[in-house]
Amino acid sequence: MTDEVTAPGHSRIHMAFGMDFLTIPVASIIPLKTLPPDIRLSRTYSQILTSIKAIGHPIESPAVTPDTTNAERWFLLDGHLRIEAMKELGFTEVECLLAPDDDTYTYNKRVNRIPPIQEHRMIARAMERGVSSSDIATALNVQVEAVLRRFRLLDGISPEAAEMLKDTPCSMKVFDILRQMTAVRQIESADLMIGQNNFTVMFARALRAATSENQLVPNKRGKKEGRATPSGQQIARMERELAALQTQVKSVEETYGIDNLHLTVARGYITKLLTNNRIVRWMETHQQDYLCEFQKIAETDPLGSIAKETNT
Repeated sequence: MTDEVTAPGHSRIHMAFGMDFLTIPVASIIPLKTLPPDIRLSRTYSQILTSIKAIGHPIESPAVTPDTTNAERWFLLDGHLRIEAMKELGFTEVECLLAPDDDTYTYNKRVNRIPPIQEHRMIARAMERGVSSSDIATALNVQVEAVLRRFRLLDGISPEAAEMLKDTPCSMKVFDILRQMTAVRQIESADLMIGQNNFTVMFARALRAATSENQLVPNKRGKKEGRATPSGQQIARMERELAALQTQVKSVEETYGIDNLHLTVARGYITKLLTNNRIVRWMETHQQDYLCEFQKIAETDPLGSIAKETNT
């Protein structure tokens, strides 16, 4: 198989992996990082170990790259926990993805984690085919109650809202909150969450708090008694403010890069001016206010402050 393909407008696109799986002896795979001593006590490792026991191989194949100095040795790029679990279980061979480049930092970012709704559908399909909840719980290394809760995830959820949220990372608690609303309000809330790209429990609770009494499921209304219920005018005002905020955010996103570039160029020019002693002396005499503002601009470092916040 070739590891390059042709695409319209491009000469060659380099593929990150080979097209076929490669069966490699576990003993020939060299990890590129050392795992913590207590990693076997972690829940993630336990789940991987249990799933390999249940199906006989890792759900996601490890990624390796060949050692150019030794044809019988392979460097492990991704899947260190999987390989460790297979060693513990006594596996001698494993199917791997072959990567032509030694790129160790991108794979976890490229993995698409299964959304809760898709997980629910997989569990429902398995149970429809006769797999017991206890067997699924054993394979996933979770309690049977957790499997049953995932199985009932969409009970009381509008099919339209479920379709809208099927590929989103909404937690089960978010669906518990949506279940307290009527079908129409669930669709509205799902649309707001998607528009804001915010699928947190806090945002779902805020949407429920802004839901009028007649848009709550009757048997859930009692939970709201004793609390101040927003009036229709307050809800309308909140929706207008939210729409205005969305517009402002999109406007800032569109102009942020250009504005930051202009600020950087202007700051560089002003900094260069302030290195000229003659200009500084003249401004001290004739335009002292401007000089103070120029000095403040020269001292700002927006990109540096952002980098510091990112690193903390």
